[in-house]
Parts: sequence; C-alpha cells; structure tokens
Amino acid sequence: MKVYSKFARHLVAVDCIIFGYDIYEKAIKLLLVKRSIEPAKGKWSLSGGFVDEKESLDNAAKRILFDLTRLKNVFLSQSYTYGDVKRDPGARVISTAYFALIKIRDIDNKIKKLNGAEWKPVSKIPALIFDHQKMVSDALSELQNQIKARPVGFELLPEKFTLVQLQDLYEAIYQREIDRRNFRRKILSMNLLQQLNEKEKETSRRGAYYYKFIPERYKSFSKNGFNFNLDAS
Repeated sequence: MKVYSKFARHLVAVDCIIFGYDIYEKAIKLLLVKRSIEPAKGKWSLSGGFVDEKESLDNAAKRILFDLTRLKNVFLSQSYTYGDVKRDPGARVISTAYFALIKIRDIDNKIKKLNGAEWKPVSKIPALIFDHQKMVSDALSELQNQIKARPVGFELLPEKFTLVQLQDLYEAIYQREIDRRNFRRKILSMNLLQQLNEKEKETSRRGAYYYKFIPERYKSFSKNGFNFNLDAS
C-alpha cells in the first residue's frame, strides 16, 4: 500500500564539503571534482550523489566520501539542507551537505588523480555549480564555530605538530591573526597536549618541540563537564 502515492516525489542528494589543511602553505583547502554528468558537466563541484532507497543520509555521505578518498572513520558533520526549488536545473533535488575534515597526506595521490579531484585553497575557490559556493561558505562558518568549543581542529593536523603549527591552523580557519601568548597559554592550560622529546628544525635553528593531542584526556575531561572553549577572539 502506497500511503503517500498522491504526493509528488523529489530526489534526495548528499554533498560532501571536504576540508584539508596544508601545513606548509598554512592554508585550509577544499577537495573539488569536475562534474561528470549534465547539467554543468565539466564544471567544478563538490563531491555528491543521490541517496539510495534503503540508505540513510549519514551512510550516503560516508559512501560518497569513501568513493572519492578511500578513507573510513573520517570526521564528518551534517551541515545544512538546501531545498530551493530551482537550485538544480536538472530536476527538483533536495540536498543535505556534510563537511569532512581530513589530513591531506592521507589521500593517496593515485586515487585522487583517478577521480579527477584537486585541492583548492578556500581563499581561491573557482566558480562552483549550483549553490555549492553557499554550501562551502556555510560549512566554513560552522567549522569556525565548532573549533571554539570542540577539538575538531586536530583532525586536520599530522599526529605530531608544534604549537606554532597549531596556531597557524586556527588562524587559517578563523582567517585572521590570533594573539600568540594568549593562544599558547590557553591551549596548554587544558592539559590535552603531550610534549614530545623531539623538535622541528626545518623552520628554525633552535627548533620547536613537537606535541600530540591526547583524545583520551578530552573524553575523560568531558565526562566531568570539561568545556574546550578555545574562543581565540
């Protein structure tokens, strides 16, 4: 029995906004692809696709992300749903956007090349199809809000990093400078980092100590009401 047979049906899609961080260029980047079908074939696009009949939105996003990157267990957060009637000239399509945070080096270059994907700095994003530019803008704002209250920024860094590299990441996300002393004092006071007996000497003679994030500490502290609260404004 088709209870809703008298109502119009619409296509449901998922689009993935994949953020990465280039530790050398100190830039947040976006993984884009050239659209392979009409309309807008050959134009720059987010990675997306339609939700299967027996598939949840979350599973669709994970599938699309895996098909492009071959990565699992990636940070993935639902952003917003976009339903403007004319957003897709091909049909009536309602799309839910997800943003993912990955380490650029985790993607195999052969896989990236095979899928025709390229990293583009968020400061120099080419023209995107449909409403994808708005999706990116909304997701970046959401990321800026989330890193103030959760340690999601560490998803973009290698396992070991310096405090300068950590601050560079936050400045790239916030898209503005942060007071170095205040940032260092605040992040160290949380006791979430472990200093390593190793220094980074590529960018300075004296070298800076490497640190690593200890997620177990964050989980333990959170159970006791710990608030990350790294608002660097």
